[in-house]
Amino acid sequence: MGDIHGRADLFDTLLGLIAQDHVKRGGSEALQIILLGDLVDRGPDSAGVVERALQLETASGNTRYLLGNHEEVFLKALGGDLKALAFFCKIGGRETILSYGISEEEYRAVDYSELLELLRTRVPPSHRAFLQRFEDLIVLGDYVFVHAGIRPGTSLAQQRSSDLRWIRDEFLGFFGPFEKIVVHGHTITSEVEIHPHRIGLDTGAYATGCLTAMGFQGTERWVLQTGA
Repeated sequence: MGDIHGRADLFDTLLGLIAQDHVKRGGSEALQIILLGDLVDRGPDSAGVVERALQLETASGNTRYLLGNHEEVFLKALGGDLKALAFFCKIGGRETILSYGISEEEYRAVDYSELLELLRTRVPPSHRAFLQRFEDLIVLGDYVFVHAGIRPGTSLAQQRSSDLRWIRDEFLGFFGPFEKIVVHGHTITSEVEIHPHRIGLDTGAYATGCLTAMGFQGTERWVLQTGA
């Protein structure tokens, strides 16, 4: 599933579509869900998305989570990095902060040090611990799942976490083969991007209302979307 960015409503809808699709396909094999990162920021209910994702982990144990660049900055901010907190607010973190019960008036009235203390009191420890367990890279069969992409010319075993969460142009502009087909989010496109070497699933859900997932079974692939 591509970048959710605080759209808890779309997240629930797409989970429902996935469940229905799984039943239609026979439901004989265990269903595994991979979230490609960027659960938080920009949309109105990041707290709700994180809580729903945590419930999925608790209920099934068959969901895996990649750490997006927005979760990375969120965790750095919660860890006490005021520069990270300032950057977080500029890239959609304000909406995340408000979703944790901090009012607009509180947000506007405090400096970054005070905002940090507010945020630390409002974000449940279970949410922070959950995000800290997110993975950098997942390899399954012919595919590697990452948040942003991988650095061309570097083996999967030697990829840097900073590239896995932040890379863009060097990855998107490369058209040669990789060790595996790379499935990623991070870069918004109007439609699912399917190339021989990579598949992009970020369709800008927070703004477009279109949250995208792709199913994989054997050699078959298919797309499920909200608002499509």
